[in-house]
Amino acid sequence: MSTPVKLLRAVPLTADAFRPFGEVIETDNASEIRLINKGTTTRFHDIAPVDVSSEGGRPLISIFRGKPFTLPVTITMLERHPLGSQAFVPLSPRPYLVVVAHDEDGRPGAPLAFLAADGQGVSYARSTWHHPLIALGDVSDFLVVDRGGAGDNLQEFDLPEPFALEA
Repeated sequence: MSTPVKLLRAVPLTADAFRPFGEVIETDNASEIRLINKGTTTRFHDIAPVDVSSEGGRPLISIFRGKPFTLPVTITMLERHPLGSQAFVPLSPRPYLVVVAHDEDGRPGAPLAFLAADGQGVSYARSTWHHPLIALGDVSDFLVVDRGGAGDNLQEFDLPEPFALEA
């Protein structure tokens, strides 16, 4: 007997809708905008916090290369990072999917899905349940800022029911 699959539809990623889970990384989210380098560069300042200092953590920068998924994507698990935030900034001009869930007594609640547009990144707040990277269309690179150092900063949870994610 197969497990029924629930339908999950992605909505456009906006700063307001995503705020319970972290920050959208885009120029509209800057706390301050100013010209630097003798007027040749615009700085969009303080777009998203980096929260990695718990238990002696340190910031690290990586590049993740995501293989594209074909829709619908079956969502069977979520993960979170209890010791720090994790930011994804796309290096390719392609949309991608973001799946998150509220915490319900140490377990993820019902997932929500967002379709990130070109130029939008996300920074998951510490302990935010989310699905691993879901690239669309083609292999896509992401600049990732997260926590390095000692400690177990990964928790995974297998969902009791799978979800079929459509954009």
